[in-house]
Amino acid sequence: MDFSITGTHFAIGLLAVVLVTVGVVFLVRSMIGSKSSSLSEKYKGTASASMKKYPEANVFNLSSVFWRLGLVSAVGLAILAFSWTTYEEKVDLTGYSLELPEDIEIEPPRTAPPKEPPPPPPPPVIEEVPDDEPLEDPPKFEDQTVTKDMSNKPAPKPTKPKPKPQPKPKPKPKEEKVDKIFQVVEQMPRFPGCEDAGGTDAEKKACADKKMLEYIYKNIKYPTIARENGVEGTAVVSFVVEKDGSITDAKIIRDPGAGTGDEALRVVEKMNELPAKWTPGKQRNESVRVQFNLPVRFRLE
Repeated sequence: MDFSITGTHFAIGLLAVVLVTVGVVFLVRSMIGSKSSSLSEKYKGTASASMKKYPEANVFNLSSVFWRLGLVSAVGLAILAFSWTTYEEKVDLTGYSLELPEDIEIEPPRTAPPKEPPPPPPPPVIEEVPDDEPLEDPPKFEDQTVTKDMSNKPAPKPTKPKPKPQPKPKPKPKEEKVDKIFQVVEQMPRFPGCEDAGGTDAEKKACADKKMLEYIYKNIKYPTIARENGVEGTAVVSFVVEKDGSITDAKIIRDPGAGTGDEALRVVEKMNELPAKWTPGKQRNESVRVQFNLPVRFRLE
């Protein structure tokens, strides 16, 4: 048997308890008020006529009754509170899917641009020497005759010039390794929430797609400008699922306008705030970066 109580049942039960309590209070008050006239005539002319409270109208005589009534009410409210069950709001996904429209051109993933080659050296400048250039001063000739030295002094050893230190070559800049971004892999990335459900990869992928659609249409907010102007359409957001399951490089590749594309981009970037990350895509049993294109449909009802 199902003993769960919804919010509507809890509200009805609480209202019933309040009405019963108020009814009992008014009933006791009317009973005591009806006795006041008869009691005043009963004690008229006696010493008890000046009493503010008569023994027969003492409400503390009913304290045990009120205590039991309060106990029953408290227990009833506790049972209602513990039996109150909340249900997860169901999202109607009729007409929504992850299939891209045929008229959308998907932009290929951007890779690191090739390095530009160094510029060629400038051509040599050839200067033309005129023929009638005046000659410089004639060279002076000096007497360089060699005389034989008859002394026994050894000839000085010629000194070799010290070689100049050559500058060290500049180290080549290290090329940054850029991981390739795949579009189709053996195991596509999956939205979190279905890895512990068991089943085949196809069943997990179908479950993950449903979870992702529920997440998107629970968190998305139709832009006010688009609603007022009747803007409908499908926005497409492209992002990369990294090896660790995080979302990077999110961008809009199709925007119907009026803030719909920005809203879809906001919901996609919010995926990094989830308690669990995506299951990364795999190629040959290795985690790889995968580009994912997500269509988000905006439709006014």
